[in-house]
Amino acid sequence: MKTTQSKDGTILSYDVYGNGPALIYITGASCHRSFKPIVKDAKIFATEFTVYNYDRRGRGDSGNTLPYTIEREIEDIEAIIDAAGGKAYLYGHSSGAVLALEAVLLLGNKVQKVIMYDAPYVHSEEERVEYNQFSRSINKLLDNGKNSKAMITFLKGIGMPKVFILLLPLVPGWRTMKALAPTLAYDIALTQDLPPVERAAQISIPTQIIVGEKSRDSIHVVGRQLTKAIPNAKFVQLAGQDHMANAKKLLPLFIDFFK
Repeated sequence: MKTTQSKDGTILSYDVYGNGPALIYITGASCHRSFKPIVKDAKIFATEFTVYNYDRRGRGDSGNTLPYTIEREIEDIEAIIDAAGGKAYLYGHSSGAVLALEAVLLLGNKVQKVIMYDAPYVHSEEERVEYNQFSRSINKLLDNGKNSKAMITFLKGIGMPKVFILLLPLVPGWRTMKALAPTLAYDIALTQDLPPVERAAQISIPTQIIVGEKSRDSIHVVGRQLTKAIPNAKFVQLAGQDHMANAKKLLPLFIDFFK
């Protein structure tokens, strides 16, 4: 484990795998750098890249200076990029894709290229109203210390399979997932609005938007909206994949686009 410090003093923990161009892995909701599926993905990507797999603030071994703002998360990404030598590729998954987009807009030439997978912005005004109600219910549970119920409610709300949710309390990592529940408020803050297409139009670096073929329809709508907005963005629908894509299926896309 390595550490670095964000602009506000927050200590960020990260691991480094592999050799090659620097790739910052920005994970989504309820994930942390030591979560087995995340480690597995990072090591697969590390066959071609130097992967920086970090704990977002409030997760794992990283700190959690309050109050939370999206800008502070972007400063965290900048700190990891600086630790990687000052320039890097970004791969953002789910809410991590939202952070990747914001990082491109705010960090200038520190970001060389970016891939966003299944960016989960709301796709319509109707969905935004529903999502705001969902947000209030999650935040109420968190305010009352009901972390377990908040995590289960969140995963149900984003469409995780019922069998997966039923089995969660039985898996060894469930205690860690419950501890991450307060950060769900951060992910909701990132994804509760429509995609920022006007701001996205300012992006000038090479950008690839990937959606899983089996991901929910709203993800596809958002992916197309962002692709249309971002100049020269490339859109890929990854065959046979859902929101939790197989890293071995992603790797050829990474090699083709980043290298």
